[in-house]
Amino acid sequence: MAVSSVRLFNNLYPSRASLIAYSTLHSGFPNSLGYNSFRVKGGLVSSISGSSRVRASVKGKGERTEDYPLAGDSTDNKKVAESWPRSLQRDFAGTPYVPVYVMLPLGVIDRNCELVDPEGLTNQLRILKSVNVDGVMIDCWWGIVEAHAPQTYNWSGYRRLFQIVRDLGLKLQVVMSFHECGGNVGDDVNIPLPQWVREIGDSNPDIYFTDREGRSNTECLTWGIDKERVLRGRTAVEVYFDYMRNFRVEFDDFFVSGVIAEIEVGMGPCGELRYPSYPVKHGWKYPGIGEFQCYDKYLMKRLKKAAEIRGLTFWGRAPDNSGSYNSAPHETGFFRDGGDYDSYYGRFFLNWYSQILVDHGDRVLALANLAFEGTCIAAKLSGIHWWYKTASHAAELTSGFYNPAHRDGYAPIAAIALNFTCVELRTLNQHEGFPEAMADPEGLVWQVLNAAWDVSIPVASENALPCYDREGYNKILENAKPRNDPDGRHLSAFTYLRLNPALIERRNFVEFERFVKGMHGEAISDLPLN
Repeated sequence: MAVSSVRLFNNLYPSRASLIAYSTLHSGFPNSLGYNSFRVKGGLVSSISGSSRVRASVKGKGERTEDYPLAGDSTDNKKVAESWPRSLQRDFAGTPYVPVYVMLPLGVIDRNCELVDPEGLTNQLRILKSVNVDGVMIDCWWGIVEAHAPQTYNWSGYRRLFQIVRDLGLKLQVVMSFHECGGNVGDDVNIPLPQWVREIGDSNPDIYFTDREGRSNTECLTWGIDKERVLRGRTAVEVYFDYMRNFRVEFDDFFVSGVIAEIEVGMGPCGELRYPSYPVKHGWKYPGIGEFQCYDKYLMKRLKKAAEIRGLTFWGRAPDNSGSYNSAPHETGFFRDGGDYDSYYGRFFLNWYSQILVDHGDRVLALANLAFEGTCIAAKLSGIHWWYKTASHAAELTSGFYNPAHRDGYAPIAAIALNFTCVELRTLNQHEGFPEAMADPEGLVWQVLNAAWDVSIPVASENALPCYDREGYNKILENAKPRNDPDGRHLSAFTYLRLNPALIERRNFVEFERFVKGMHGEAISDLPLN
């Protein structure tokens, strides 16, 4: 049930801002779904806890001299290794080095922009350093930093955190998070959009994405106001740029020293480049196809304009036969086999809808490229794998990915760069839980990876839900370093979600250390040498 991601790096393409696609393939359900609901059916995430305590210590590269406590049982490494059939293991020694980062807890910085429990966090980071983790990822929340007034920024807690990370010799992946936190998978805190933005939304709800029933989604701003001066005299992209530029100036020393290795730019709900087409708060349940989200007045104005330019003004509307959030494709006139999605009007609308997504990505990443010149830039792309084996790929279409069976909808997005999830999921697991969903996470991962690799864009990845078991880790390793790839292609980095007490329990941490060694291309003692 875990979701992983792929990032592509734009600093390799100086002539054009490229999206480092950070895609999130959902393990049976998307990021906005409750974790406990599907945990058993997915079968990929298993938490193993224990009671006794052991101790680990840190000194440089793998040596252990100074003691730091680990929670967990007393099972030794040999017993843990024996729990996995040797016939299914692959030796990753000598394979390319893939850096491993760990996401920090969502609540590590509070709403007042103060660092929570610096001593406890420092001890946890030392434990990560003891197994040679390369760095950590942290969200810099718009709703915290610019909370009270336009262009009034408070970075204090982040500076203290960054100093701790630097002192421990770790690197940073920093996320410019322009969405709200709360209500999605793994969200244990609530961070809304800035107060001054919400005040604007109270009088003008069209600044948010809106569904057919007129319900606004306050998780992020609609792309319809990218160029509209409705945010106290600024457009949405100007607000994002000012925020990014202020961050670059504030943390110049961390950029110059190379501590900040990558900037990921939030593009939509959950920080992903997609429409909020499957919101749980509006009643969506997996594997519903979702709904189009273009009914705010700004996007509708652009749709009508596009239809006028096309010379067919009556096309200036969204489909009226596309079902509802929890419909299946075959239940709708638009998405069924041979449906209107492939009509002249359907192709016009879907081209327009997906181009809005691509244009937003291009626009924001171009500004990020200006703000963070010389730094790797990433963006997150969600992996909508349910209904992937149908002709229309309905769930992808409502999310903004024009990827029906006869068209490659990810190549245009890979042209700006991506980070993609679902790396540790198997198609078999999806069929066991929801066979009617016609899901294919492996097929989707393969399509997205190749869309990026075919144009020489490096790809990074992450899991979206906790993973502690060897099966899940081995799946990530296999996707990170494809066996017998004639071109030797591999992920450029991997980010583990997320630092928590369960990860550093003894048995879980032994598996995690083994996984890090595999990603780094080091020999693993419990593997037979072939």
